This record gives sequence, structure tokens and C-alpha cells, in this order.
Amino acid sequence: MAKMLEAPLLSVLMTVVAVAMIDCEGRVLVQRRPAGKAMAGLWEFPGGKIEAGETPEAALVRELHEELGIGVETGDLVPAVFASEPLGARHLLLLLYVCRRWSGTPRALDAEELLWCQPGALHRLEMPPADRPLIRLLESVL
Repeated sequence: MAKMLEAPLLSVLMTVVAVAMIDCEGRVLVQRRPAGKAMAGLWEFPGGKIEAGETPEAALVRELHEELGIGVETGDLVPAVFASEPLGARHLLLLLYVCRRWSGTPRALDAEELLWCQPGALHRLEMPPADRPLIRLLESVL
């Protein structure tokens, strides 16, 4: 009889949502994490934590309004890829969506700055470990 491998127990699974906003020129929006926050200075896809009772899409609509001051309809969020990354005592599950339509102009309300860049240029940016593997996957779906 084969012996089953025991998987390590997770203390906390933290699920977060993020979006690759794509403009009419095919560029992706990223934001720089502000000073005083974990991983300050790194570039990331906009998004955040899912609150109790929220769907991933509802959380992303809320986060984009809070972080960028824009409106997004849940129907305009297309699931793209995900990443799974250990993060200290927690484990991060990052769900990345693609969005090509929103209302308003994105502003850095909760970030140092915003940057629109071609998907391939994301490889040159310093990004959190969970975001890095998403770049190549994102390139394949765009």
C-alpha cells in the first residue's frame, strides 16, 4: 500500500485580487507601493484583500474605486491567472483579472505613483514575489 504524503497545514490562507488594466494601446497599469506599507517601493497590479462576504469581483470593484478612483463593472472583469506564494506564516493566493473598460481616469489615491507600460516591460520592474510569475502568464493571454 502506498504511503500518503502529509501536506503541511496552512495557518492562514490570504486571498487577494488584482487587475491588469489594459488601455487602448495595450499597456498595463501598475502602481508603486507607498512608504510605510509592506514591500514599499515595489510595483504591483492594483487590487487588494477580499473582505468577508465579498465575491472576488466585488472586492476588486471596491478596491479599484478606493485605490484609483475609477468605476468598474463586475462584467468587465475577466479572470486570467493566479499565483500561490508563501508569505511568512500566511499563504497568499493572488487572483489576477484583466479589465479593458472602466469609467474615470486612474489616479494614485493609495500609491506613490502609477505607470502604464507594455506587458514585456513588467519584467524590468521590481515587483512582489507573487506578482512576478503572473507577468509571463499575462503576456500569453493578452
